[in-house]
Amino acid sequence: MSVAVVAVKQDEILTGEAVALDVQPLGLIMRSVGAVIDMVIGYVLLLLLSLLGAWLAGAGILTEGSWGIYQIAAIVFCFVVLPVGMETATRGRSLGKLAMGGRIVRADGGATGFRHAFLRGLLGILEIYMTFGGLAFLVGVFTPRAQRLGDLAAGTYCERTRTPAVPESTLFLPPMLAEWANTADVGRLPVRLARRMSQFAAAADGLAPGARHRLAGELATEAAPFVSPVPPVDPESFVRGVLVVRRDREFRALELQNRRTATLLAGTD
Repeated sequence: MSVAVVAVKQDEILTGEAVALDVQPLGLIMRSVGAVIDMVIGYVLLLLLSLLGAWLAGAGILTEGSWGIYQIAAIVFCFVVLPVGMETATRGRSLGKLAMGGRIVRADGGATGFRHAFLRGLLGILEIYMTFGGLAFLVGVFTPRAQRLGDLAAGTYCERTRTPAVPESTLFLPPMLAEWANTADVGRLPVRLARRMSQFAAAADGLAPGARHRLAGELATEAAPFVSPVPPVDPESFVRGVLVVRRDREFRALELQNRRTATLLAGTD
């Protein structure tokens, strides 16, 4: 019986189906800024409650004994109840994390619950509020996903929820290669060479004319032995034509594979 070994990288999570998913943890700096926002909100709220308590004490509503109880209750509310309740209600978010585009999730990528928020909140008193975030920052420097002690205890990390938009493809088939594309053979093109050609096409508009022409000529010369027939066009048009044909055919092959998979799954129901 053979056993398949799945290699999981540091920024990947392994699902129950043994599929490694690429994840993007929120960086330490961004997470620190979010924590500062949450800290400021907590301290400001504590200050407001303290002023309210002082007014109540001055008005004779709070006695000397109840004033101490009020202070402890205010601290617990601002530094434990409020953060834990916020993260539980919003499934891992706080005002600071909303501002920075982060969300607390389990180590396997799932949503967190009250238990995770409670553990994070308890340890947050020590590593965030009592040390002004210094302990959390120090621990985050030495953890792969910028995790603090609360995350390590609860089995969580901060996931990035804002990802840059995927740029629209600006790669189009030159008109003079429309007929050639129907019969061209580009399947033998090496992957590394195809990657270099794609990088050139993406950056071509920002290159100086001389460098652009030279790089296009070098890539066209390297790709010519793997393309049949070679169209009689300028090097850059040739490079773009090869890339478009390769992209379109790979896309059609993927669509065909998906349809076949769907048909097989439908037949097993």
